[in-house]
Amino acid sequence: MQSFDALLGRIITQIINPVILLLASIAFVIFLWGAFSLIKDGGNPNKRTEATRAVLWGIVGLVIIFGVYGILNIATSTFGLSPVTPLTYP
Repeated sequence: MQSFDALLGRIITQIINPVILLLASIAFVIFLWGAFSLIKDGGNPNKRTEATRAVLWGIVGLVIIFGVYGILNIATSTFGLSPVTPLTYP
């Protein structure tokens, strides 16, 4: 059972954490792009609608990503595994 725990811990640390970080970064960039576009093109109703959607989807993406991170922590603590920690580099 310890080898399974070690394998699962390595999968979470080496694969899932970087994917979560990448997706959160993409959602944040979409949010920033939408906010910048909203400020820049506020006078044009079509561009304002597009920018508002980008801001909304950026926020939705961030909520989903951090929700997944929380669900992973709940699941790992429920099964007695070590919690999901952010990436740390030596």
